[in-house]
Amino acid sequence: MIYTVTFNPAIDYIVRMKQELAIGMTNRSDQEAYYFGGKGINVSTVLKNLGLETTALGFVAGFTGDAIEKSVNERGIKAKFIHLEEGISRINVKLKQDDETEINAQGPDIPRKSYEELLEQIDQIQAGDMLILAGSIPKSLPDNVYEEILARVEGKGIEVVVDATGDLLKKVLKYHPFLIKPNNHELGELFGKELKTSEELTEHAKKLQDMGARNVLISMAKDGALLFTETGESYQIGVPKGSVRNSVGAGDSMVAGFVAGYLQSRDYEKALKMGTAAGSATAFSDDLATKEAILSLYQTLV
Repeated sequence: MIYTVTFNPAIDYIVRMKQELAIGMTNRSDQEAYYFGGKGINVSTVLKNLGLETTALGFVAGFTGDAIEKSVNERGIKAKFIHLEEGISRINVKLKQDDETEINAQGPDIPRKSYEELLEQIDQIQAGDMLILAGSIPKSLPDNVYEEILARVEGKGIEVVVDATGDLLKKVLKYHPFLIKPNNHELGELFGKELKTSEELTEHAKKLQDMGARNVLISMAKDGALLFTETGESYQIGVPKGSVRNSVGAGDSMVAGFVAGYLQSRDYEKALKMGTAAGSATAFSDDLATKEAILSLYQTLV
């Protein structure tokens, strides 16, 4: 089983406007939509679309939390969310014009007893399972959450994927996660440098391996992706052609596609292709990628 953790799920409320936003005035939208997610839930959704069963863990609260849980269940994903007694799950506003403006809410406070309940759930994960941790940590949780979780699963035969940035990522490398996925800018930030060339990206990705990461996937937006594997291979791939409509969930989709591709083939190069196809399919869509869209783009990659 593949488990994903979403600490702070959200409803993304998408507002499209043709006219420029007038601050301090009443504005009218041209189109609205809403999507239920959060990074771990996004990963679970694309995995399910690709035919893999997943269980979504995390925290929900209030009427928005109920709506998120209902949506996850309707997708055929098993949800084992912990219900918080106070607050509501987030509503994030995404204003789409020529540029994209986001207002991301903070979300509910997570009490210690609820966090310990999550840790008890993670203790039930078995050898051969996979755990995917993605995203930032709510301010009400300790800042060493990722470390604590990886320490609890260490030595149990559980593969862990970590999609995080900064110290959250750097501090868990000693636990040898199966996969990490910084983008090229985040990789530079980890070392306090701006990395401009493929040689610089390669050098610093391998430093992350020296620090403990087994496989390092570097996403580079329109420039494709680089993969450095625990078996010593390195691969570079471009991106398929298409018009970008949506940046939300593209990175999560890439993680899901990579995991699906690897578990179904045990081939890192095929996993990289599937991850790239999945990330691009979401970027070219209004919602998360479907299996049909992913496989169509997969066939165009060489």
